[in-house]
Amino acid sequence: MGETWYYLDTEKNTPAYNMAVDECLLKWHRNKEIPPVLRFYEWEPAGLSVGYFQKTKGKINFKALTEHHIELVRRLTGGRAVLHDQELTYSVIVAESHPKMPASVKEAYKVISKGLLEGFRNLDIEASFAIPEGKLQTTQSAVCFEEPSWYELIVDGKKAAGSAQTRQKGVILQHGSIPIHVDNTKLYDLFEYPSEKVKARAMHAFKDKAVSLEEASPGEIKIDLAKRAFKQGFEKGLDIVFENFTLSMEQEEEIHSVMNQKYKDDAWNLSR
Repeated sequence: MGETWYYLDTEKNTPAYNMAVDECLLKWHRNKEIPPVLRFYEWEPAGLSVGYFQKTKGKINFKALTEHHIELVRRLTGGRAVLHDQELTYSVIVAESHPKMPASVKEAYKVISKGLLEGFRNLDIEASFAIPEGKLQTTQSAVCFEEPSWYELIVDGKKAAGSAQTRQKGVILQHGSIPIHVDNTKLYDLFEYPSEKVKARAMHAFKDKAVSLEEASPGEIKIDLAKRAFKQGFEKGLDIVFENFTLSMEQEEEIHSVMNQKYKDDAWNLSR
């Protein structure tokens, strides 16, 4: 039997709450209050998360966010903007010193992504790791799913899961988005483009760059099925067993404090 990790499913919550939980889990694990943890979560209302270093001014269409009832939140992790709507989101919190975790960020991605790979297999979806040829090509796009990074999951050459990682005071936080359905029109409304023509071209190209579980799967995918598949995938891929974890009242209070002071505040969310 493998090592025991916590498993936490916080289900549907606001973007600000979701980011606060990840930050608190990171802190609690660093303080040795909890073991490593896998968390699943969903978003209500839908959220647009922007990377820690990402600029919002002139990049994000705030009017469209309001029209689509989407809340913006800034992540602790880097990378580009992700629309979190009809998806399963995961986070893994584990110490850098953990025997399973390589020192290299890239190699740690590979280890954690093994859980995702096994999850796709459980859904009868043939996924593989993205291994860019030569230097990873980067564009000026603000949209996360337009291109895969090392060891992200691809299906038929299209990105199927987007992940981001940060390391803080000895602890790794990796979280990511596994879209069940993608609304391309809504997604591209949320960004500023020089013209409608440029926007239409980017949206058309996106069809060949990203794929949802719904599109990749031979059968119907519901959120509960996806959770079971990926939970078992992480158990197999990382050789661990899960113990269900429920947040205490004190922990919920701490999460809400972080949420209100940071992730609901424009000083954080619009800091760049």
